[in-house]
Amino acid sequence: MSCSQLASAAGLPLAGTAGRAERWLLLEHRPPWGPDGTDDSGLPEALVAWFREIGSRVHLIRRPGRPQGPPLAFAARTTEDGGSLVRLPIDRLEDVMDADPVRDGLPVEGPLVLVCTHARRDVCCGTYGVPVYNALRRHVPSELLWRSSHQGGHRFAANVLALPEAVQLGRVLPDAADTVARTLAERRIPLPFYRGRTLHSPEVQAADAAVRAALELDRLTDVRLLEHDGTRVVLATPSGSVEVTVEEREGPTLPASCGKEGEPMRVLEATLQGLEPANT
Repeated sequence: MSCSQLASAAGLPLAGTAGRAERWLLLEHRPPWGPDGTDDSGLPEALVAWFREIGSRVHLIRRPGRPQGPPLAFAARTTEDGGSLVRLPIDRLEDVMDADPVRDGLPVEGPLVLVCTHARRDVCCGTYGVPVYNALRRHVPSELLWRSSHQGGHRFAANVLALPEAVQLGRVLPDAADTVARTLAERRIPLPFYRGRTLHSPEVQAADAAVRAALELDRLTDVRLLEHDGTRVVLATPSGSVEVTVEEREGPTLPASCGKEGEPMRVLEATLQGLEPANT
């Protein structure tokens, strides 16, 4: 079985597993991507070195069938209320090093929807990501839908990321494409597939997902972070603040990606004060 099949069969929770980033840079690169994405995909060495200095998370993107022309580049910045998304006008990939998102960026009405299809990183991303991308093409405007390089968490494929809100989803299914697309466009979160928002720590992600599930809150602004101190997380909701205790426990032994040996998975358990415990 693949790593994603094993993780799903074991009931490995999605919540608390989103990557961490508040700033993003997306670059259209049509040639095949190497297993490491930006490091081994034939990009200029100076550009690869620059990626390591800028403090943004970088994804390569492409859209099969897009007409030839200058590459597209996007920059996104995430806040709790949403964030900003701009297109950077460039003629060559190297031009992005001189582009200033504030000065040069052209605002884009998102969300930009990225589906991880990086099969050379892990076969699950191609096996599950490509069908989801194809299904979303019927529901997301073409200029807002892209295939992306590695998003993290092969075992949760198919992975989908919405920017600038930085809502990360996992185990998305092709037959859910309509619901996922519509929900994201309305600045709501498809809760059955929710891994977390990348601006938060894993503990806050787990608490956020547990509160949303318990209170059926799917609007982006329904839940806000008030406090986080160790295992204690306090979140604001429309009906008042909710305190959550988040503790780590050892989960099932699973491979982190296809072909690797199994290892104990980290699982976060969120307990909501005054509500039924929620395992996330």
